[in-house]
Amino acid sequence: MSDKNREGKRNARERMQEARAADEAKARRNKKLVVGGVVVAVIAAAVGIGVAVQNQRSKPETPQAAPAGTIGDKNLVIPVGGSDAPSTLTVYEDPRCPACGSFERSFSPTIDQLEDAGKIYVNYHIVSFIDRSLGGNGSKYGANALGCAQDAGHFRDYHDVLYRNQPDETEDTFGSKQTLIDLAKQVPGLDTPAFQSCVKDGKFSGWVSAVQQDFDKSSYKSTPTVLLNGQPVYPKKGEEQISPESLVKWVDEANQGKKLGTPGSHGQSPAPSSTAGESNTPPSP
Repeated sequence: MSDKNREGKRNARERMQEARAADEAKARRNKKLVVGGVVVAVIAAAVGIGVAVQNQRSKPETPQAAPAGTIGDKNLVIPVGGSDAPSTLTVYEDPRCPACGSFERSFSPTIDQLEDAGKIYVNYHIVSFIDRSLGGNGSKYGANALGCAQDAGHFRDYHDVLYRNQPDETEDTFGSKQTLIDLAKQVPGLDTPAFQSCVKDGKFSGWVSAVQQDFDKSSYKSTPTVLLNGQPVYPKKGEEQISPESLVKWVDEANQGKKLGTPGSHGQSPAPSSTAGESNTPPSP
C-alpha cells in the first residue's frame, strides 16, 4: 500500500472519530438541557405552590356560616354592648389561654358593667391557636361553642361561664363537646337542641378557622390582646398597670364630653343595679 493510500485511510478514520466525538458531545449537551429543564419546571412548580399556600394563609376564605350578629370583614367579630357607645374595647382571646382566663375572671364583671352603662362597645376575636402547639381540640371546639352561643343570643353569659370554668392549659377539657354543652346549662335558655346540635356538628368550624387565619396575618402574636380605641392597654397602658379600676378610669377619660351609648343589658344577664364608674370620677384603688 502506498504512503498516499495509508495517509488517506488514516485521515478518513480521524474524520470518523471526530464526527463520532462531536455527536456524543451534542447528545450530552441535549441530555443536560432536558434534565435542566425538568429541574427548572419542578422549581417553578414548587414556587407556584408556595405562593398559592402563602396566598391561602394571607387571604382566608369567607366562612360559609357565621354566627348571627357577627360584624366586620367576613363577619369574624362578635360584638357585645351598644354600637353607639363612645369607646371600643377590642379583645383577642383563645378559650384555652390561661392568661385570657385570668384576665376574664378579673375583668369580666367590670367590662359587663361598662357595656351595660353604654360606655364601651366590645369586639371579641375568638382565636384558636393553642391546639396547634399543645394538641387537642379545646381551642377550636370552645371557639365554635362560643359562636353557637352568639348565634343563640347568649354569647356574653356563656363566654363568662366558659372562662370561669377554664381548665389548665395542658388539659384538653374543652376538647369534649359534651363538657361544652354541660356548661351551657349554667346559662338560662341556652341549653337547647339547636345549641347542642351546633356544638356537636361543629357548625361554625369554618368561621373558627377564618378568625384564626385573620389573627395569624395580624401584627398580634399573643393572647389576650386588649385594645381601647385601638391602643394597647394590656398588661399596661403606657407605664400604668391595668386593673379593673384603671380600666374604668381610662374609659371615662376617653369618653369625657361624649354622649354615652344606649344603656341597658346587651348581654343576657340583667343590668347590674350599680354600674362601674357611673360618674367620671375614677374609683379609689
